[in-house]
Amino acid sequence: MKTLNEFFDQQMKNPEFKKEYEKIQPEMDIIRAIVDARVSQNLTQKELAEKTGINQADISKLENGTRNPSLKLLQRLADGMGMILKIEFIPKSKAQ
Repeated sequence: MKTLNEFFDQQMKNPEFKKEYEKIQPEMDIIRAIVDARVSQNLTQKELAEKTGINQADISKLENGTRNPSLKLLQRLADGMGMILKIEFIPKSKAQ
């Protein structure tokens, strides 16, 4: 039985899969950053909703990728967690 990493590595050898995966990577990075930040603060979605005034259902949609956040919403999330929002542009040659 293959591990998830082995399966992923195998799929990344498929050019079509790799292209589609790379297309969604920035969105996945944002989702991961939101979840990681919330978890690092030991907050539930409900607690984060209370701190930010953002509906818990909307936080859930952000975290499961069914809603794209605006910069304003990302800033509200960061403020609610006592964090600074930082967005970077990194040359592709350094990112890989």
